[in-house]
Amino acid sequence: MTSEGKYADIMQDPLFIQESDEVYRNPTEVKMSQIVLPCHANHCGELSVGQLLKWMDSTACLSAERHAGCSCVTASVDDILFEHTIGVGNVVNIIAKVNRAFTSSMEVGIVVNCEDLYADRQWKVCHAFATFVARRTGAGKVQLKQVLPHTQMEQMEYSLAAERRRMRLIHAETITDLLNSSTAQLGECQEYQDAVPAERTRVESVELVLPPHANHQVSTFGGQIMAWMENVATIAASRLCNAHPTLRSIDMFHFRGPSHIGDRLVLKAIVNNTFKQSMEVGVCAEAYKGGEPLRHINSAFMTFEVLDSDRKPCTVPRIRPEPVDGKRRYQEAVARRKIRLDRKYILSCKQAEVPVSVPWEPSNQMYLSFNNVTALKLMDTRNNWVLTSEKNKVRLYTLEENHMLCFKVEMNVSVAAEQTFHLLSDLRRRKEWDPLYEECEYINQADEEDTLYRVATPSISKRGKGQDFILLASRRMPCDARDPYLIALRSVTLPTHPPTEDYTRGEVLCAGFTIWEESSTVTKITYYNQATPGVLPYISTDIAGLSSSFSSTFSACSHFLEANKDSPAALPLSALTHRMASLQVDQKHQQEGLA
Repeated sequence: MTSEGKYADIMQDPLFIQESDEVYRNPTEVKMSQIVLPCHANHCGELSVGQLLKWMDSTACLSAERHAGCSCVTASVDDILFEHTIGVGNVVNIIAKVNRAFTSSMEVGIVVNCEDLYADRQWKVCHAFATFVARRTGAGKVQLKQVLPHTQMEQMEYSLAAERRRMRLIHAETITDLLNSSTAQLGECQEYQDAVPAERTRVESVELVLPPHANHQVSTFGGQIMAWMENVATIAASRLCNAHPTLRSIDMFHFRGPSHIGDRLVLKAIVNNTFKQSMEVGVCAEAYKGGEPLRHINSAFMTFEVLDSDRKPCTVPRIRPEPVDGKRRYQEAVARRKIRLDRKYILSCKQAEVPVSVPWEPSNQMYLSFNNVTALKLMDTRNNWVLTSEKNKVRLYTLEENHMLCFKVEMNVSVAAEQTFHLLSDLRRRKEWDPLYEECEYINQADEEDTLYRVATPSISKRGKGQDFILLASRRMPCDARDPYLIALRSVTLPTHPPTEDYTRGEVLCAGFTIWEESSTVTKITYYNQATPGVLPYISTDIAGLSSSFSSTFSACSHFLEANKDSPAALPLSALTHRMASLQVDQKHQQEGLA
């Protein structure tokens, strides 16, 4: 790729886009630029990732404190993928801004790019999302002010921040369940004659927390702890391969408790497993002071590679795990790698590059659900829709971008938003108002918020076959009053439901409803769909203005909702609401422990 192309990619990154109106600047935005000196680099002349993590954490913390008006501490950092290394003499440019504030925590988006001053080019290194918790000494509980999005890009990040927060709340529980189910199927560890004993890679180091390592409230900087953890992880990886390793990714991690000036931080690392051209290193940070028992501060999993002179990954030695705990870590690393690959496959690609029908399985359910809702939210934040037709107060809009035709149908109903959400959430009832839903078969409850269905639609022509779809339906209740209710739909594949001769298997890339509460009795419903080849035939005549079947269909939807507005809820989501509330309470207690 040319330097101009790389620069263009950076400028299109959601977190990096410069607004065309120079008068406006996000009030929480903080920028940091650092030239990489030899003291920041390793013996290969590359910027230490630990140093980069310190700079990222400092920039994000300043952004959080600018919004909160008080000191903040790092609570968690989402997965980070490092796309490139940075050499001595290059400039590191970091931009951080608050995407959304919740009660006492906020999400900060961070983008890092590298600049070669002499070649006049820039390229993206990584992006990350960190959660910070506001702490105000002696002034009671902090209630953060809301972030007010001013641009379409800020509105998009504001909306997606709620979905990323949901992932953080369920992440630990979901990963634990997946590890327990996956490791039970892995069997015994394989023995290799030339394998390196894992014990050889074990590292333990202690650091004394001094004033330069802490903020003005004497809490150790999260970035400093991450830097120390990266240091011992690099040593462990080097002991395995007898070469300099390159850190490629860090899995999502949470700070479990605080560390202060005077603490001794004990950092432990060991290689858990190797995978031909990469290795996973587990790192743990614990703290103590005087004769106190050790306190768990943080644990992380880092993936390293060893690069040759052409910057290509080399084969790394096999590992021989220790008995009992070593074998458990070995098997869990295999399961985590599977989860990591699923996550990268689903989340890292652009929407147009991801195959429509991704195979569904429990290990990728969390990421498929996230992708499903995110795609719908992205469509909802677009503001360049074109009104194509309007009939009986039902409006049809179209949008064409990147050779993809999207459409939305919009109307108001005199039904409460929550009841509308319940009624539309159960796809089995959609055939009561939508003639295109000939059959709807319930397949499986993937989790409390996600359900799998098989939907059959009639044939467009008299002699043709009908279509069927395997759909993942993801439901979301509002995080606060500025969020809609959401029902997102996308195609997946299931080995238990292969295509049949009676139907042509169709695909839905992104579809669903957003449901906004206009008042206690009036609700605005918007239906979105990206017109894939399987969907386009059903809507093409409406878009061309040759029919108005969309109007009659959604008028029937309105009558269905009003006829059932006083009926019991279609789906019992009280258990879901209770679970999410309990997870938020658990997170609140954890954040209070960071003080």
